[in-house]
Amino acid sequence: MRNPPRITVITPSYNQGEFITETIESVLGQEYPDLEYLVIDGGSTDGTLDVLKRYEGRLAWVSEPDRGQSDAINKGIRKATGDIIAYLNSDDLYEVGALRKAAGYFLAHPGCLWVTGRCGIIDAKGRETRGYIAAYKNFLLRRYGYNILLVTNFISQPATFIRREAFGELGLFDESQHRVMDYEFWLRLGRKYPPGFIDDCLAHFRVHPGSKTSSSFDRTFREELEVARKYTDSVLLNGLHYLSYLGIRAAYTALDAASRRKVF
Repeated sequence: MRNPPRITVITPSYNQGEFITETIESVLGQEYPDLEYLVIDGGSTDGTLDVLKRYEGRLAWVSEPDRGQSDAINKGIRKATGDIIAYLNSDDLYEVGALRKAAGYFLAHPGCLWVTGRCGIIDAKGRETRGYIAAYKNFLLRRYGYNILLVTNFISQPATFIRREAFGELGLFDESQHRVMDYEFWLRLGRKYPPGFIDDCLAHFRVHPGSKTSSSFDRTFREELEVARKYTDSVLLNGLHYLSYLGIRAAYTALDAASRRKVF
């Protein structure tokens, strides 16, 4: 691995013109010395391309129809030349210094194939929200175990970085998955290689009416349940995941109802 290692950040994008400028600025604002930034757009029609054109020379981008988010991410991985690869959705943000912290961890732990950190949650206006959900995930992160991961997805995708060798060994993201492709990959990777942990906030995940987690949370959490069952036939673990699913669904239903009351 080079020192500093080259980091490739991939942003899959489709009609997120409202947020993508903030996402791009959070990546380029890292001022990391060896950054490759790829935006893989699925043919946006909302002004996203005008934003991307403003950053020509500072990032590479392509806009063409694709088969969904997993396909876009995999296109980026195939183009990537970095030692470390991460993807940041076009409405999420990195915290200042996130790339340097990830690179430093990999240099200090040469046997580690992936590392994750704490992740905050923000709303459409960038305000911190759902702090107790972030705290719950961060609590489990400090106690990582593969069986816990089989019960609930507590790894935050925006705060996760992966050595390119992992994709060579285990393959790319499952393109049949359109909501939980990250969780499926964590299960595939984590059963053989436990992640490293950076006890610092590396990113922020944005929830807003157009995001998948907000607009179809029940389907997302049900698909996590279905994916986990592919990696274990344990009646106990599958039962615990089902109970976790019921609890998370109830929590998000309450959050959704509360947000609707605020609107009206």
